[in-house]
Amino acid sequence: MSEIAVCCDDLKKHYQMGEVTVRALRGATFEVPEGALVVLLGPSGSGKTTLMNLIGGLDTPTGGRVTVADYEVSTLREPQLTEYRRDTVGFVFQFFNLVPTLTARENVALVGELAGNADEAAELLERVGLGERLDYYPAELSGGEQQRVAIARSLIKRPYLLLGDEPTGNLDYETGHIVLELIREVCDETDLTVLMVTHNEAIGRMADMVIYLRDGQVVDIEENEEPVPPSELKW
Repeated sequence: MSEIAVCCDDLKKHYQMGEVTVRALRGATFEVPEGALVVLLGPSGSGKTTLMNLIGGLDTPTGGRVTVADYEVSTLREPQLTEYRRDTVGFVFQFFNLVPTLTARENVALVGELAGNADEAAELLERVGLGERLDYYPAELSGGEQQRVAIARSLIKRPYLLLGDEPTGNLDYETGHIVLELIREVCDETDLTVLMVTHNEAIGRMADMVIYLRDGQVVDIEENEEPVPPSELKW
């Protein structure tokens, strides 16, 4: 039986906006096995990104618990949170967040220096199909190429968990498929646990597990016995 990579127990997040309390998460509970590719699916405002931020240690919960590997993330404070984000989690966002004055190789190596793996930057970029773009700057790369640099940058840390927030949201249809194929490949080949946020229901078909959110609550969880290859997805 697989070990549990992520455990959320009655997770809540409330924001105070003047006199109004916004309940972004209302008691999310679920478990994710190690090595699974999981899609968090729901419409805008359902709590997907809030949930991902709590799991990634980018925000702290109002109530409940979230545990990742050996970290009870919901109880961490700085500098433990910094250590957790640095050593355990890789992030891939809708916006690529590359340093514009650094080449592809330098963007990846910069994060690698923190993890002691800077010499692997070229190897990882080769793996994501950018071996001939090592010394190109972000402005010289397409959107899909920039996202692949961002994925290589997240992988150089050798994270335990990869979090993707709408990683294909800024990409065209064909390029989105390429990025999804890369994410699926990395998950399968490395036993990396992946949580990916999207509002695109078709993407859920490629996942091992789909967690449906609505109004800050988990309303359904489905396991796919035979995930669909990303190349066959249509939307």
